[in-house]
Amino acid sequence: MKKVVLAYSGGLDTTFCALYLSKDLGYEVHAVLINTGGFSKDELLDTEKRANSLGIASFTILDVTSIYYNEVIKYLVFGNVLKNQTYPLSVSAERILQAKTLAEHAKNIGAKCIAHGSTGAGNDQVRFDMIFQTIIPDIEIITPIRDLKLSREAEIEYLKSHGIHMNFEKAAYSINKGIWGTSVGGKETLTSSQSLPEEAWPTPVSKTEEEEITLGYEHGELKSVNGEAFKNPVDAILKVNEIVAPFGIGRDIHVGDTIIGIKGRVGFEAAAPLLIIKAHQLLEKHTLTKWQIYWKNQISEFYGNHLHEGHYLDPVMRNLEAFLADSQKFVSGTVTACLLPYRFQLIGIASKHDLMASKFGSYGEMNKGYTADDVKGFTRILGNQTAIFHQVNQPES
Repeated sequence: MKKVVLAYSGGLDTTFCALYLSKDLGYEVHAVLINTGGFSKDELLDTEKRANSLGIASFTILDVTSIYYNEVIKYLVFGNVLKNQTYPLSVSAERILQAKTLAEHAKNIGAKCIAHGSTGAGNDQVRFDMIFQTIIPDIEIITPIRDLKLSREAEIEYLKSHGIHMNFEKAAYSINKGIWGTSVGGKETLTSSQSLPEEAWPTPVSKTEEEEITLGYEHGELKSVNGEAFKNPVDAILKVNEIVAPFGIGRDIHVGDTIIGIKGRVGFEAAAPLLIIKAHQLLEKHTLTKWQIYWKNQISEFYGNHLHEGHYLDPVMRNLEAFLADSQKFVSGTVTACLLPYRFQLIGIASKHDLMASKFGSYGEMNKGYTADDVKGFTRILGNQTAIFHQVNQPES
């Protein structure tokens, strides 16, 4: 009997794959849940119970939350990475580490096959396949839903016919939950005009009164929330989400170009990532120079796109991470924000590295580091070439 390692989350697609691979194809299925911080203890227990009811050989949980932060999330914050200025790569970043971890696990247990539940119409199929082909190039990749071209309705009917009971109404939406946000896909996101209904969002709105929050950064990493220090930045992220998500903050629908060339829409809920990135970006505006910010923007755009499209193992990514990490040397301080239903407002920062220090001048008010004559001479030299161009190229009368 062939041994296959299955990327398993407990959702509709991977539940179908586990049953189909075991019952219909006769594989020895070793289901692996790669936990990137999106599951509670109760959810993990429920997922394990369901997995073991599917006739599989084994079920394993690999918690890689800290690795996920240190190898991926940290650099997304350093780069203020938002795909199309909107999406914090909640799923794409997660998939990269899941695929990498799954490939290493398959190698360790000597599996000859590896499987995932991606469809043939999205990005995940490319991300998984590309990383598998790089780390374990000789392994057979099995993708039942992609190969069979199954609809969600067909998967549900198959599971019902085998006596599998789960919340099929909830299964109408594809939900991927992780520490860096939750994606929500369903019938509305298949259109260009409809938004997700209130009941589709994982976190209901329960806070309506205005509230302030202060985030503390050390060398670009979130280390405190409202004055409470955290040794592990993962715990700080979870704390921010606990405070902010009940406002309905971080909900949006991302529209982008998929790796395979079609346009795609997906809803997402990413309260903590959006606030952490925007607060970090504001702190950088105060602590980095103009050219540091300029080059960071160029590098971050490429880094985010390359990661999103599955190229995490490209060595250029390590080069870019080195630049991003080095840029954070003086990005330390606190950022205060006002939380309101469905939105937040950044109030300001406090940092000993603030380049807006008043001893050098106050914008639009008073200069202290130069004279009026200095500015006159500087302006003449700064615009000299442009002035020469226009004098040489006067229109003929």
